[in-house]
Amino acid sequence: MSEVRLDPPLELSLSLGEAMFTQRAMRRLKPDPIPESQLEILLNAASKAPNGGNMQPARFLAVRDRARVEAFGELYREAWWAKRRDEGRPWTRREDIPADSVFRMAALLADEIRHAPVVVLAFGIYPGMGHSVLPAMQNLMLAARALGIGSTLTTLHPQVMERVYALFGVPEKVEFHGCIPLGYPRGRFGPTPRLKSSETTYIDAWSQPPPW
Repeated sequence: MSEVRLDPPLELSLSLGEAMFTQRAMRRLKPDPIPESQLEILLNAASKAPNGGNMQPARFLAVRDRARVEAFGELYREAWWAKRRDEGRPWTRREDIPADSVFRMAALLADEIRHAPVVVLAFGIYPGMGHSVLPAMQNLMLAARALGIGSTLTTLHPQVMERVYALFGVPEKVEFHGCIPLGYPRGRFGPTPRLKSSETTYIDAWSQPPPW
């Protein structure tokens, strides 16, 4: 394995604080292509994430070929509705989902992901090392935010996994961890409503609140 040291690219000049506090799940994406130079920056950022024992198990498959993205989009849509079926949801199409439901926008992604200019699939070459793949995925998404590229982290369903692996020639022993559609957003980055950290954090023991 050849290793290189990379200097931070000038394109990632957005402050870390602004990137973190204005990042949001972007599910409405334009079909405009992402320059290869920017895609390289995202994957370089992913490679710099911390990981267990510097084993660097994360592997990314960036899909740009239109026929493959569209074929994957069909599988993703099938997977999304299979999840809703497993959850006992009563819907069979997006129009059935209440307008105020958080699932409405997610269903839109299921319909539109086939139009994304790039879909990145994240894998681990060693089993049980999701903890060393997820930081790389977040690095990629923060870098995307700094470049004005929208992203969201999503998963699949066992019903389609064999076909996904076959579509892209992924070795059977490689472990899938998630997919990240990328594209310039039809919408704005900005503040997101979140629970206060005082409601999601305990100090020293469960249910012991923090002092803030």
